[in-house]
Amino acid sequence: MDFILQPWPWYIGGPLIAISLLLYFYFGKNFGASTNFETLCTMVGAGKVSDYFKKDWKERDFALLFVIGLIIGGFIAAIYLIPNQAIDLNPKTVQELADLGFSNGGNQYFPNEIFGVEAFSSIKGFLILLVSGVLIGFGTRYAGGCTSGHAITGLSSLQLPSLLAVIGFFIGGIIATWYLIPLLF
Repeated sequence: MDFILQPWPWYIGGPLIAISLLLYFYFGKNFGASTNFETLCTMVGAGKVSDYFKKDWKERDFALLFVIGLIIGGFIAAIYLIPNQAIDLNPKTVQELADLGFSNGGNQYFPNEIFGVEAFSSIKGFLILLVSGVLIGFGTRYAGGCTSGHAITGLSSLQLPSLLAVIGFFIGGIIATWYLIPLLF
């Protein structure tokens, strides 16, 4: 049981991802998380509002298992794995987080200032979450997929648009980390 509770090394996680991708490719499917939200919208009748959602969701029913697995895996990790695992951050990073106003100084994966109840109860926190969600939703549709779809499936199948999207994701992450987060917090 101790093996399950520890972070897995790259030589286990990497081949598991590769095997998953090979199975997806073998069955003619693509891996990605954002398309599943499109499928969920199609299932609940969004096609009545927009022609974009007029699709046969049963063609992507396999992907819904991925979403269910994400939810179950996230629950298991949050309840059973994360509380038992200390975060090993560089002391300089912890100090920089404290300087930005993060109260736990990097001792938890999900800072209360972004993910806690305070984020929903303050106007600033609510607006950050709302604008972030809209930008992520728009960005994944504009880029034709999310980070997992482009970085894992797109790069492994040598797609140039995926390479450009991943480069854009990294540039956006650097801008957010170095400029936006310090500006907001």
